[in-house]
Amino acid sequence: MAEALNLADDRRPAQRQAALELLATLERETPFPGAARIGITGAPGVGKSTLLDALVRSLRPRGDSLAIVAVDPSSQRSGGALLGDRARVRAGANDPGVFIRSMAARDRLGGLAEATRAGVTILSAAFDRVFVETVGVGQSEVEVATLVDTLVFVASPGAGDLLQFMKAGILEEPDIFVVNKADLGALAERTASDLAGGLGLGESAGDGWTPPLLLASARDASGIEELADAITAHFAHLTDSGAIAARRRRGRAAWLIQALESRYGSFGLEQLGGPTSVEARLDEDGSGYATLAALGSEIEEALGKPR
Repeated sequence: MAEALNLADDRRPAQRQAALELLATLERETPFPGAARIGITGAPGVGKSTLLDALVRSLRPRGDSLAIVAVDPSSQRSGGALLGDRARVRAGANDPGVFIRSMAARDRLGGLAEATRAGVTILSAAFDRVFVETVGVGQSEVEVATLVDTLVFVASPGAGDLLQFMKAGILEEPDIFVVNKADLGALAERTASDLAGGLGLGESAGDGWTPPLLLASARDASGIEELADAITAHFAHLTDSGAIAARRRRGRAAWLIQALESRYGSFGLEQLGGPTSVEARLDEDGSGYATLAALGSEIEEALGKPR
């Protein structure tokens, strides 16, 4: 597992090609829908890691194997992950059914390491649930919503009023809202009330799911079972309704367009006919990674660049 993840994070041309081939194979051959993919996001300091640690303790007795991709801040000296989240998620330290991988954000505004999607693809082939914990939350960090099936937003008591939540652009994306540190009592309840008011102003996603708003405490484990149940219920809702296929396709399309534009610019993307043409090719090839490799070659040929 570690070797495959290292390969996916290797930027050298030969290794990159080998990684794309591996990922395309896994994407095509892993039974659908496979592992449930859960994103945990929220501002720094709200307790995402300790909440995730409590979730691991709740889910493991249910028999599910778990993988965690912890996207940590980057070291300014080495560029590597600072491993803070791995230190705080202690429940799986000696558990063979829990795998934790830290990745450096490398200054990505979306809070996701470049290889995070690849890591999720690899881990989804071997585990029942894959969690992705982001660095933080903000206007650009809804990127994680294109990667996961269920997005959990974690707020902390006293984190701000309704206007701040709305400015962060976070009310439209999450499937589950959690106010952590509920042991603080009235302050946590006030934050939940503010957040509930904001949810009342938002538009429904139209898929029949109403995002629950939960109070939890990683410190005393209150509300953790309810959070685990809500995560399970949302994935069941997606699979039973058939919405999961469309959700994952939208995510792959958004990632593919972003990856091509990041590498070749908007001019390179125009050589393929723009985003609409790229999405059509995704349906033809059946694998986002295979499509990325093929379209990258076409752009390079159009621009006169050697592979």
